[in-house]
Amino acid sequence: MGTNKTRWTVHAWRWGLLLVLLAAWEVGSRVKLIDPFFFSSPSEIVRTAIIKWQSGQLWRDIRYTAASTLLGFLLGTAIGSAVGLLFWFSPRVALVAEPWLVVLNALPKLALAPVLVIWFGIGFSSKVVLAFLMTVVVAAMSAYGGVQAVDPALETLMISLGAKRWQIFTHLVVPSAMPSIITGLRVNIALAMAGSIVGEFIASDRGLGRMIVYAGTIFDLKLVWVGVVVLSIVSVLMYAAVVLLEKLLMRRWSARKAS
Repeated sequence: MGTNKTRWTVHAWRWGLLLVLLAAWEVGSRVKLIDPFFFSSPSEIVRTAIIKWQSGQLWRDIRYTAASTLLGFLLGTAIGSAVGLLFWFSPRVALVAEPWLVVLNALPKLALAPVLVIWFGIGFSSKVVLAFLMTVVVAAMSAYGGVQAVDPALETLMISLGAKRWQIFTHLVVPSAMPSIITGLRVNIALAMAGSIVGEFIASDRGLGRMIVYAGTIFDLKLVWVGVVVLSIVSVLMYAAVVLLEKLLMRRWSARKAS
């Protein structure tokens, strides 16, 4: 009971604080405490968003950004995790590749966005590639970190019992690395979103990033705020979905290990 009460209290404070900030924003804009041209107001943002939604433009841009983000996230996480896990089969290759992974992770990949747009065009592909590059190295390092945490004693025990390398990999290495892979999902969804949006900032014919850039060039700051708010909502929903997926996977993995 106490835990549930605390949880409801926290939720009430969170939503209450949001409502207070929105109300202060609206009132401040109406009484000119803040400049309505630069900061707009919640009511104007909602009105502009409804107009764009009814025209179909807002939904088209949301789909475009969400699709490129999710596809880059899924490809980067899957391929990066597979590479990190396969390092277990060759520790020597892993030792050679590890410094390169560190360098690639430190590389400011967003700075390569203009080059990627030139290579892959201004369409959907360049956004997916940039989101992929933002996530694949992180996923590989997370998986490799999980591989390094495998208990050598358990590996020796399985070998003594006659287990083959593929059996050790599937029954010991993958389960041991899975928590690290799952934990990295939260970081990767944010990186994928950043990659997709930056790609749209550079050059694109649609997407929420393109909406923000276009609205800024014509000084339609209401539309800029619509893009920012909608992008924030989409980001929060994606993050919440990944957190839920993480909890489900961890619960299922814990139940499997217990059995």
